[in-house]
Amino acid sequence: MSFDPFGDFATEGYLRNVEKEKDLDIVKRLEHASFTTGLDEAFTALGRSRQFSYSDVLQTHGILFNAVYPWAGQDRLSIAPTLSVRKGPVIFANPSEIQPAVEFALRKAQEKDYLRAHPGEIMGYLAFGHPFLDGNVDWSATDKDAYLDALTKEIEAPSRGHLDDYLGKFIREPIAQEELAAQVINAPGLDGRTPAGDENEVIGNVDAPEVKAQYEAMLLKRGKKH
Repeated sequence: MSFDPFGDFATEGYLRNVEKEKDLDIVKRLEHASFTTGLDEAFTALGRSRQFSYSDVLQTHGILFNAVYPWAGQDRLSIAPTLSVRKGPVIFANPSEIQPAVEFALRKAQEKDYLRAHPGEIMGYLAFGHPFLDGNVDWSATDKDAYLDALTKEIEAPSRGHLDDYLGKFIREPIAQEELAAQVINAPGLDGRTPAGDENEVIGNVDAPEVKAQYEAMLLKRGKKH
């Protein structure tokens, strides 16, 4: 069954996309086109910020995906505040806890030495926060299966080096802002295709006892970290 957090897939299509399209492969191609054409604008907007904030994350998502989703730029707390969401074994942060997790990652990311030493830890916190209902974009020069395996381990047990160890060999020197969009567009994996089983899944209401129990177990495994 397709991911249907709004409960109106039959009439509004996948995640209320502007075309009301139900075919996930088509929707992902629309996402891909919107993402790639919006990169220059997104990087330009980010270049104006002296220090990245949660509002920058929301604005960037809006720029990259407003051609596909009317709600682009709004996080899960705004549009699905009661839903618990997972992908595979990973339960993402409850809507009310998204912003703290992302802000923690942004603070650490702006410590240049820390970012260089712990890129996987920071990416793990961003992935755990998972601010938006549409899927995270996977982009890297890595093997996707190996990367996602390391990312899953990082989300389940943060700050233990799972993703740091994997990403360490891919760290490069910074590149000029005007080259960023081309670098991302040319990265392997950004083809708009969706592997089977790659969708999010709604577990249920965040206040439901069985959902709360699963979430608490996830947090306990994470060491109660963001």
